Amino acid sequence: MANTEDTVVYALGPNCGIEDVEEGKIYAGTVQGFANFGTFVQLSARLKGLVHKSNILQSHEEKDQIFVKIVNIRNNGNIDLAEMIPEVFRLETITRRAHVTKLGEIQSRVGRNVTFEAEVAQIKQTSGPTIFTLVDESGSGNAAAFVEAGVRAYPEVELGGVVCVSGEVMRRQNQLQIEVSSMEALTGDDAKTVHDRIEAALDARAEPEDVPLLVESDVLTQLQPQMKKVAKLIRRAVFEAQPIILRHHADADGICAAAAVEQAVISLMREEGDDLDTAYYLFKRSPSKAPFYEVEDITRDLDFALKDHERFGQKMPLIVLMDNGSTEEDLPSMKMAQVYDLSMIVVDHHHPDAIVDEYVIAHVNPYHVGGDFGVTAGMLGTEVARLINPKVSDLIRHLPAVAGVGDRSEAQERQRYLDLVADEYSEDACKDIALALDYEQFWLRFNDGRELVKDILNLKGNRALQTRYVSLLVEQANEAIEDQMAASMPHVTEEILPNGAHLFRIDVEIFAHRFTFPPPGKTSGEIHDRLCRQHPGEPVVTLGFGPDFAVLRSRGVLMNIPKMVRELREEINGGGISGGGHLVVGSIKFVEGMREAALAGLVEKIGLADVENRA
Repeated sequence: MANTEDTVVYALGPNCGIEDVEEGKIYAGTVQGFANFGTFVQLSARLKGLVHKSNILQSHEEKDQIFVKIVNIRNNGNIDLAEMIPEVFRLETITRRAHVTKLGEIQSRVGRNVTFEAEVAQIKQTSGPTIFTLVDESGSGNAAAFVEAGVRAYPEVELGGVVCVSGEVMRRQNQLQIEVSSMEALTGDDAKTVHDRIEAALDARAEPEDVPLLVESDVLTQLQPQMKKVAKLIRRAVFEAQPIILRHHADADGICAAAAVEQAVISLMREEGDDLDTAYYLFKRSPSKAPFYEVEDITRDLDFALKDHERFGQKMPLIVLMDNGSTEEDLPSMKMAQVYDLSMIVVDHHHPDAIVDEYVIAHVNPYHVGGDFGVTAGMLGTEVARLINPKVSDLIRHLPAVAGVGDRSEAQERQRYLDLVADEYSEDACKDIALALDYEQFWLRFNDGRELVKDILNLKGNRALQTRYVSLLVEQANEAIEDQMAASMPHVTEEILPNGAHLFRIDVEIFAHRFTFPPPGKTSGEIHDRLCRQHPGEPVVTLGFGPDFAVLRSRGVLMNIPKMVRELREEINGGGISGGGHLVVGSIKFVEGMREAALAGLVEKIGLADVENRA
């Protein structure tokens, strides 16, 4: 009668070493490779041995399971094995709980073997090793695993999965990297335990400090909870190595808002150990021509994000909209983002449409707490940036003043921010910086001009260079403005509306230089400023128009441009009406053949608007 007593076969956990095995016992292993003299067998991530060819009982291929008995453990640590084929056996697992190192501690572990548990934030296949970007509760880091050149290591490990990794901490090109000796994809309760631990710790790390506002402001005080929420979401993205795309309106206010957040995010990434190349790879700032997130913008962003996701195993990005994102005009892009489950944040001061909040995870807007567009995006962005990383406060504290004068804010906050930096920047100096930003961005078109913007805003600490460069840009901008005004002002027409307001019209398509600075919107704004000075204390509306667009500027006429646009869209059949902006500053588009009807309807609504009493 055959002996049915179980043979015990031991399976070693990934952290088991030579101290966990004994001669004469049988172990489960994996065929690692072949040589003329025998077969190499991996017993654990840290342990392997050799089956001499005389002790091989059957043919094998790489990665086959094999059962082996330990014949001899030599003094030098080499292990001699013999293949076994047990008919009946009982499998027992030997595990060893290794000391788990945190990724935030690896700087002190160079040259040493470590084990850590983390989530996979990115998987990038190079022409050599596979690079895994890993995140735990303390930080992030890269782990390099090599099978053979260009071949994906550990294909069972997925983006977003939880792993246990062992390897040696090395310094490559001045960057720390773990050279992987083993990587195990955790599952079930093991994965959940690690995931929950990392989640809780990251959530706590992402919580912003309680940073006081730079100035007193009832509106900003009421917005602090939402600003902290936005800052926490952005900090969390940084800690999780999630890419961030920041889109902003391409004017001085939008640039100041975005530049402030850029400084905070990049500095936080560098504190996490990223070099500048990595930081700017994970953070992209892009201007949007219109004061809303256009379909062209989201299409471009999705294209790059999907390519990076497929090519580099990168997470899909968090999208942050600044000085845009609050209105119905943003919805087509938001719906496209929703298809790909992209999270979106809005920090804006345009009059908001409630439906937008169905598509965003956080929305900072002064109108939500009884404020208005006078609290500019640059003010909001700077306060958010200080919550993201308080260390940048001194570097960016002048940006709200530049944004306030650049956006012609009349809110109390404008003067308070100007007073804050009066020892360093006068109001005229802030106006010059804002004009320099507008002028430079016009020539940059859709490029971010990152380093040029830093110089204009003195974010590199070179005040002498800032002064020289801003002075030159302002000189060129003012020459261009004067040239434009000389061509345009003689062609301005005037009429008095039923509500007593002065309406001034100018066809900026045929009575202004095209394709140069200032563009139609700023040309209309410059004309409006001059006309307001000519009619102090009186209600003034300036209407600059072209074949298929109109730009509005108002002082003392209480319009609601987004509401007017929606009404005209319904009233003028075939007009192709769209547009928006602030309540009293904005633009409208229409089809060229319906220009007269669109302008007539617009002027009629302006004439019915209430007029502010400025006595």
